[in-house]
Amino acid sequence: MDMSASDEFDSWAAEGRDRGMEDRHWHTAKHALARMPVEPGETVVDLGTGSGYALRALRETAEIACGYGLDGAPEMARNAADYTDDGAISFLVADFDALPFADDSVDHVFSMEAFYYARDPIHTLEEIRRILRPGGTFYCAVNYYEENEASHDWQQYIDIEMTRWDRSEYRAAFSDAGLHVAAQDTIPDREVDIPPADAFPTDDWETREAMVDRYRTWGTLLTVGVAP
Repeated sequence: MDMSASDEFDSWAAEGRDRGMEDRHWHTAKHALARMPVEPGETVVDLGTGSGYALRALRETAEIACGYGLDGAPEMARNAADYTDDGAISFLVADFDALPFADDSVDHVFSMEAFYYARDPIHTLEEIRRILRPGGTFYCAVNYYEENEASHDWQQYIDIEMTRWDRSEYRAAFSDAGLHVAAQDTIPDREVDIPPADAFPTDDWETREAMVDRYRTWGTLLTVGVAP
């Protein structure tokens, strides 16, 4: 994440919007987390950790030994630490362009709805490749991507420049950074309630078809990279 973005996300944290982000993302994030081949005792880094919910879940379900939640916004990291009563999880303020971890020191990296904030996403992928141990994985989940047309107007509501790649661009960028693309698919959000057709238009949707497209057809794009 671009450190210049910290002011924007600090304000979100101060307003309590970090908890709201967790509520919105958990519907699909939990499925991405469940797919990760995490073994007890391993180390996981969460890029753009927000409220820290992903690492708390992995501690509970996968018994990871260490979790590091990285965020560019100091207020986000402080809030996440307040929400987390677990000495095995730490929260760091750092830039996605310079991950504060040694080469070959991390078993898995996870990121939900944050990767596209990277100032230089190609370099961020190279950094992820650098810190991953051989066989380590990067699970990258995003809702802002080219095929998801409902996400295209998000940029106008945020001052930070966001990267909007399509599925093939994600695969190519992972490969160029030295990560084998092990899987890529979309995770539908089946928990968001979609009203009947006669309820449309709503405040947010012109048609029911558009809402179905956003949540059921596309949902969250998950790209999985593996370090050789």
